[in-house]
Amino acid sequence: MKELLIVLNSHDKMPLYEQIYAYIRQEIREKKIDAGEGLPSSRALSKQLLVSRSTVDLAYEQLVSEGYIESIPCKGYYVCEMEELYQLKLDKQEQPVKDQRTEQRFRFDFAVNGIDPDGFPQNAWRKISKQVLQEGKKELFQLGDSRGEEGLRRGIADYLHYARGMHTTAEQIIVGAGNDYLLMLLSVILGKNTRIAMENPTYRSAWQCFVNLGHECLAVPMDESGMCPMQLESSGADVAYVMPAHQFPMGMVMPMKRRLQLLAWAKAGEGRYIIEDDYDSEFRYKGKPIPALQGYDQQDSVIYLGTFSKAIAPAIRISYMVLPKSLLAAYDRYAHNFSATVSRMDQRIIEIFLRDGYFERHLNKMRALYKSKHDKMLRYLRQMSELCEVSGEHAGVHMLVWLKKGMTEERAVMLAQEAGIRVYPLHAYTEAVSAIQGQAVLLGYATIPEDSIQAAVTSLADAWRT
Repeated sequence: MKELLIVLNSHDKMPLYEQIYAYIRQEIREKKIDAGEGLPSSRALSKQLLVSRSTVDLAYEQLVSEGYIESIPCKGYYVCEMEELYQLKLDKQEQPVKDQRTEQRFRFDFAVNGIDPDGFPQNAWRKISKQVLQEGKKELFQLGDSRGEEGLRRGIADYLHYARGMHTTAEQIIVGAGNDYLLMLLSVILGKNTRIAMENPTYRSAWQCFVNLGHECLAVPMDESGMCPMQLESSGADVAYVMPAHQFPMGMVMPMKRRLQLLAWAKAGEGRYIIEDDYDSEFRYKGKPIPALQGYDQQDSVIYLGTFSKAIAPAIRISYMVLPKSLLAAYDRYAHNFSATVSRMDQRIIEIFLRDGYFERHLNKMRALYKSKHDKMLRYLRQMSELCEVSGEHAGVHMLVWLKKGMTEERAVMLAQEAGIRVYPLHAYTEAVSAIQGQAVLLGYATIPEDSIQAAVTSLADAWRT
């Protein structure tokens, strides 16, 4: 049985199960894995690649459905006899199969990341950029405060106070180029021996980041309110990573009772912290916004993560972390020597964008746009009630669609792909043993033009009805 050395990229737009599938398919086509040869069990390969078993299962199921491998009961997966496939020769002008798959173009992509194609505030950004250059501040081209520029940190503190009900000072805020950098910084502050509990299913990028940094990550199941406190307690974790405003990928909004239970868990043990990832809290379409968990923290135990990626653009790469005052000394001791990862020029632009009301006006525009998209997509999805049910709506920029009539995620993804539509299977976001009951896919709507939503959903329904 051959061991597979597959290099996965968690930052690639291609889901991990597709990367595994594409690698094995290419190995078979190039006869690097011979017909009749056995593949590692899904359990063994998931352990080797540090991914969930369901991720490997999805890749194997796709290979089985296309006839590349077969599943032999009580034995495992074996490569099929496909002599005619081995004789295929690529024309010199053709690209390798793997590149063709990677570069596949979809008519509709229900991407869970990204913004509306016309959502970036170009005019305001151009105006402020010109203003900053005309200020002629030469110090902007020198290294600045490793925590971020004080003016920007004050602006963020003010925004968090009136928009998220938080109590913080500029001193507690650290600015960084994306959440990955901030998590790395946090790892230095907390120490490598810190055990981190994450919701299951979870935000894969953060999970993989912590694993790569050497932390023990613990998958804690959720109920309809979010991470289960009893299972969190029994996990032995030191830190709980949660997304109360709109959990990814399940989409629930954590109610107040559960938030208070998590704060009680943090208070009950020495050195316990909660990481609150507030990645898309700006977008809520029903009821009043719920203040951040940090705003209810009386024991200085919540580490808050925020970003401008969802509200402005992913390419901006400006995120921020609010440290509890109890961790400021640890930051000064272990992490103050890290250089700033965001240029002072960009920080100055964001500072003015916040200070002069551009950000608030931009948010109002994007909320109206995304609500209109949300309502339209929800309306057309509900017309597919014989095929699926929707959950996780009313916040964020994605929904969860639960499949009916025995349709599996793998088949839903395959049928959509054959129709030129990209959807995202829920089980690709699970870790360890999943408590998910049912099959579902994620549908994002931020990047789809509003006038294409009806066609996109209707085309998906037609594909699933075949």
